[in-house]
Amino acid sequence: MHRLSIAVMALAAPLCACVPQNGGLTTAFTPIPRPSPDEATPAGIAYLCENHKEVTVVYAKNRASVTLDNKTWRMEYQDVGDGFRYSDAQAQWVGRDDLAALREAANTQRPLAYNCRPTRRTT
Repeated sequence: MHRLSIAVMALAAPLCACVPQNGGLTTAFTPIPRPSPDEATPAGIAYLCENHKEVTVVYAKNRASVTLDNKTWRMEYQDVGDGFRYSDAQAQWVGRDDLAALREAANTQRPLAYNCRPTRRTT
């Protein structure tokens, strides 16, 4: 019986390390707002997407420079009723609130990066 108790404690120890040590308080998520499309001052935001892809976007004056895997698209703002859309002939950066996706502009609209959430400012 004593050996079983030691085995259980050895297995449970890594789980205990995951419990917050600050009295159960966790830091609240603070969204990083996208700038208004007509904002002239460039603002860069890095997004973390599914499959650990990172998309960086620099917004300025109705345009966005969207970069994924060393490829950059220069897109223009498209007015949509709900959410946002920047696009060029090859790709679209679309989203709503703090969730976005980069997808092909072709008929398939195949996602290049999806479930993208802002993680930090880059400028």
